[in-house]
Amino acid sequence: MQMNRKIFIAGILLAGIGMCCGFRQTDVRDVNKPTVPPGKHPNILILLTDDQRFSAIGALGLERVLTPNMDRLMKMGVTFTQNHIMGGLQGAICSPSRAMLMTSKTLFHQHLDGQYIPASDIIMPEYFWNQGYTPFETGKWHNGPAAFNRGFGEGENIFFGGMHPPETGGHWKPFLHHYDSSGAYKGGFQGDHFSSIYYADAAIRFLDEQKGASNPFFAYVAFTAPHDPRHAPKEFRDQYDSTQIQLPPNYKPDHPFDNGELNIRDEELLPHPRTKEAVQGQIAAYYAMVSEVDHEIGRVLDELEKNGEAGNTMIVFASDNGLAVGQHGLLGKQNLYDHSIRVPLVIAGPGIPAGIQDSGYCYLFDLFPTLCELAGYGIPPGLEGKSIAKRVYGKPSKPRDHLFFAYSNLQRGIKKDGYKLIRYNVNGDTRVQLFNLKEDPYELTDLSGEAKYAYKVKELTKLLVRDMKDYHDFCDLGKPGWGHPEKLTDEERSKINP
Repeated sequence: MQMNRKIFIAGILLAGIGMCCGFRQTDVRDVNKPTVPPGKHPNILILLTDDQRFSAIGALGLERVLTPNMDRLMKMGVTFTQNHIMGGLQGAICSPSRAMLMTSKTLFHQHLDGQYIPASDIIMPEYFWNQGYTPFETGKWHNGPAAFNRGFGEGENIFFGGMHPPETGGHWKPFLHHYDSSGAYKGGFQGDHFSSIYYADAAIRFLDEQKGASNPFFAYVAFTAPHDPRHAPKEFRDQYDSTQIQLPPNYKPDHPFDNGELNIRDEELLPHPRTKEAVQGQIAAYYAMVSEVDHEIGRVLDELEKNGEAGNTMIVFASDNGLAVGQHGLLGKQNLYDHSIRVPLVIAGPGIPAGIQDSGYCYLFDLFPTLCELAGYGIPPGLEGKSIAKRVYGKPSKPRDHLFFAYSNLQRGIKKDGYKLIRYNVNGDTRVQLFNLKEDPYELTDLSGEAKYAYKVKELTKLLVRDMKDYHDFCDLGKPGWGHPEKLTDEERSKINP
C-alpha cells in the first residue's frame, strides 16, 4: 500500500493555494471540543453494512437475529436508536445515502442522486487526510472513482457498484479492484470466495500495518452484506430454520395501496401475494447474511484489539439504509416506513460511555461533523449535518427536533414528537398516513382519517411544506401532483441536480 498524495496540514497553506490543490482549509473557529486522549488524535474505524435495518441487531431484542459482535459494540459505546437516512430519488437508495454520509450534505444537494461527488464538496476521508490521517478503504464505493481517490490514499478489495449480481455469482464471485493511484480502475479481478471475507481480510492487513504508526488512521470498511443476493455460507444459513421464524407484527401479503414503487426490482424478489412461508424464507436468508457480516466485523474488532490500537480508536457501526423484508407487504427500501429509513448507529471509543442507548433524532449524515468534534477538530464550512458529539458524551443537546424524508416525487414524510406523517403522490392519488409511533411502533394504524387527529395532520403538513422549501425540494405540495404528477423518468431525475 502506498500514499500517493502529499499531506497538507490545515492552517499552514493559504486558503487560495488549498483550493487550487483541491483541498480546503479547515474551519478554525472555536468549537466545544470534547477531550481527546493525550498523544496523537484518535484513530477512526467505520464499519458500514448494506441494507441492514435498525432493528436487526440481537441486543436490541426486537428481532431474533444472532449478532454477537454488533451486540459487543453496543456494550462498548452509545447506540442511537433514532438514526435515519433522508431518502433518495430512485431505487438504489444506497447511492444518495452514502454520498450524504461522505459529504454531510442533504438529499437535494447531491448530484445525480449521489452517483458522483464533485471536487467542490469535501468528503469525510479527505478532511481527515488533510489533518494528517492515513485514509484507507475496502468494500463498497457507490459514488464514483474520482471521489474515491480524492478521499483515500490506500485501499484494497474495492467494489465500485451497487450490488454483486446473482447472474455473475453474487457475493461468492465479487468483482473487485486493487487500489489504483491513477484513479483509472481499469480491469479488476473476480473473487473466488465470499465478499465479506475479502473486506475483512483487507481491513485486518491494514490495521496490522498501522501498529505503532505515528499518524492516526481513518479506515472505512464498507461491507456489501446483507444486501441480496442472500446466499450466505452454510454455517450461517444453518443457524436459522425458516419454519421457526417469527413474522413481524406488520406482516402483510401485499401493501394496501400503490405507493408508486410496487414493481421495482426489490419488490419482484417474491411473487404477489407474499405468503407467510415465503416471507419466513426471506427473513431467514436475511438473518443469515446479517450473522455472516457480524462474524467478519468480529474479526476486524479482534485485530484492532490485537494490535493495541483499540484504546485510541473511535469505532462507528452503521448501515446505509434499512429494508422491509415482508413488513407492510413490501420487500425493499423504496418507502418511508421505519424499517427502511431507520438504520443502526453505534459510536464507541476512548472516553465514550459504554452500554448507552440514546433516542435523540439524528441522520446518518450527522456523522461527519460529529467525528470532527470527537477527534478534536473544528467542523469544516459547508457541512449540513449537525454534530451529536455532546450526546455521545451524555451532555444535554437536541440538534434536531424533527426529521424530513423523501423518496422520488412519490413520497414525503415528517417525524416529530413520536408522530410520523407520510404523504403520497401516485398517479393523481395524494393520500396521507399518520402514525403514533410511541403507541404503534410497527406503523399499523393510520390515524389520518380520525377527526381528533386532524390538527396533527395539519401541523405536520405545515412543517413538511416548510422543510421541503428549506431543503430545496423540487416538489411543491401546493401544486397539482406536487408539480410532478407522473413518476420521474431517469432523464427527468438526472436534471434535478446534475
